[in-house]
Amino acid sequence: MRALVATGYGDPEQLTIAELAIPRPGPGQILVKIAASSINPTDLRVITGGYRDLVDLQFPYTLGNEFAGTVTEAGPDVTRFHVGDEIFGLALPRQLRSAADPVRPSLSTGALADYAVFEADTPALGHRPAALGAEQTASLLIAGGTTLAIMDTADISPGESVLVIGATGAVGLTLIPNLATAGAEITATARTTEAADLLRSLGAHHTVGYDDYPTGVDVVLNLALFADGLPAAARSLRPGGRLISIVFPPPEPRQLERDDVKLAFVMHMGDETNGAWAVAEAATAGRLSTPIARRYSLDDGVEAAIDYARRHPLGKIVVTV
Repeated sequence: MRALVATGYGDPEQLTIAELAIPRPGPGQILVKIAASSINPTDLRVITGGYRDLVDLQFPYTLGNEFAGTVTEAGPDVTRFHVGDEIFGLALPRQLRSAADPVRPSLSTGALADYAVFEADTPALGHRPAALGAEQTASLLIAGGTTLAIMDTADISPGESVLVIGATGAVGLTLIPNLATAGAEITATARTTEAADLLRSLGAHHTVGYDDYPTGVDVVLNLALFADGLPAAARSLRPGGRLISIVFPPPEPRQLERDDVKLAFVMHMGDETNGAWAVAEAATAGRLSTPIARRYSLDDGVEAAIDYARRHPLGKIVVTV
């Protein structure tokens, strides 16, 4: 089968489409013929060495977290899925197990491939509703599930002011309409006029640059900054305000350089509250939608990864198989 792989640490230009053996499902696992997958920040951060303090990769390493596809084989003890089921979900490549749910880890052989093996018993996988297409669901679970988790944690009240940092990524573009529905006064970061126009069309009231944050806001949602950017973000908050971050590793209160605000970390692991079933239900009801910026075939998977890394698309990069 074909797979988008890294043969060593490096930039996305060093990726390749390789021919690998089709993996086999073991007990509790399923083999899925992939229809669509997507490129995500984790894919690129892993191959460039951003997680080497957690795991030292063994190569070749197959990329891919989100997917939609068809079950073609079920291993022993699998009762939840059957051959022919159309499913979708989120699973970390097995080498990233340390970052997965410790109780019911959602792991795979890598979803940017013709076939992948997944653990069947995880809420991060689910049946794909007929109303949602493969490309749509392959691009929805991380951004949609993270949006649900953020909204639950932030508990926005109508009229609260919210600064969204990193608003033009897939999570931000999925989140902004939900914040608008909750009645927030939304300020979002944007680097270009095109990005600012898109954010306003989704419900943002104001757009700012990364060096022009407002002050006195109730909530800061950090979708992009690492530790060195947190003090500037925290200075935007009023006393008693809330900063919620999704950027791994989890931030520590001392990194904010102020002790009069609240800090929370959200990491979407695909549990029952924000996993495949919850995301599918919200998407079917029209409450979640993640824009797709561009589509590539698996044969052009290297170009897809380069596009994501270098051109900062406004929406997801989907790879069809």
